Amino acid sequence: MWFVGLYFIHVPWAPLWALVGAVCQFVPGIGTALSVCGPAIAAFFASVDTGLDKLWWTLGLYAVIAVVDGLLVQPLLLKRQTLVPWWAAMIGPIVGGILLPPWGALLAPPLLAVVFALRRARPRVQP
Repeated sequence: MWFVGLYFIHVPWAPLWALVGAVCQFVPGIGTALSVCGPAIAAFFASVDTGLDKLWWTLGLYAVIAVVDGLLVQPLLLKRQTLVPWWAAMIGPIVGGILLPPWGALLAPPLLAVVFALRRARPRVQP
């Protein structure tokens, strides 16, 4: 998503920023925020003379990618890999962020995976 968006916006070094964005996606919680820093700076310097259109488009691209990744891709992958229900994958980071900001939001997905894995592995006692 990063490469296609940055290519159409004409941000300098789009393949490099797309690769950095892909690597940063593995950092939970703040990965997408880290991945927008480089393209935003490059877009700013590329559009200083003509207005800041490229910067605004780059920040809009970041918003779209963050929403798609956070609300669609991550819950689906978490459900597929760890059998965590989508509602738990959505609500867990929110509750964690409220209870223990910002660490609760960062630790909620792995903790949910562990809790649901333990729940699945627990032997069932039948009466």
